[in-house]
Amino acid sequence: MTGGTDGDRPRVAVFRPDDDRLAAARARLDELGAEAVGDPMLAVEPTGETPRDADYAVFTSKTGAELVAAAGWEPGRATVVAIGPKTAEALEAAGYAVDLVPEEFSSTGLVDLLADRAADATVEVARSDHGSPVLLDGLRAAGADVHETVLYRLIRPEGAGESAALAAAGDLDAACFTSSLTVEHFLDAAAERGIRDAAVAGLNAAVVGVIGEPTRETAAGKGIDVDVVPDEATFEALARETVARLRGR
Repeated sequence: MTGGTDGDRPRVAVFRPDDDRLAAARARLDELGAEAVGDPMLAVEPTGETPRDADYAVFTSKTGAELVAAAGWEPGRATVVAIGPKTAEALEAAGYAVDLVPEEFSSTGLVDLLADRAADATVEVARSDHGSPVLLDGLRAAGADVHETVLYRLIRPEGAGESAALAAAGDLDAACFTSSLTVEHFLDAAAERGIRDAAVAGLNAAVVGVIGEPTRETAAGKGIDVDVVPDEATFEALARETVARLRGR
């Protein structure tokens, strides 16, 4: 390990939004015996938009579920689809019945789930401004009439970059990236501080875990070596497998 503050408690950077998700990430890493470096790389900027009427309404995040609930969205005839259990829980907590959840919690999993069902149907995809094109392209290829509603924009919070400084100094043991955008924002924050190359070198001396193949591809394309891609696309699996890889070094 490169730089934990106290012996066997490695420093692990997490980039989740500064809300209950970051608090949960901190708590989980603490349970795993690691020190979480909370460095939010995403902040939510709502657009005020709500999903259109459709045969299927697809939600890809807990944030999107909370925003439509706050706006009083009514599903009407729509079959409500959630990308995974956290999104489903948020929808159900707001009083919506969730009809479908894919086996694989990803855009590809949603396409596999809906390809046969949604042919010739209208599909409303409600998500952030940085959603993967895989979902829209896959559903359209399956014959669905797809519309995307951007519920919120994901921006980089002012002052983000503590983890980049630690990585550049060799004081970071691991990093858990949860999306391609967290990778891009990390590198942007490092570049603003004039330490991009050093931060990448620091990551490559540490353990880098990512959720999903798209995030791995983004990181690799930026020169970052990825060590962990859990089969289960959840932060729980990401944290557990990243810390296990650290312990195995």
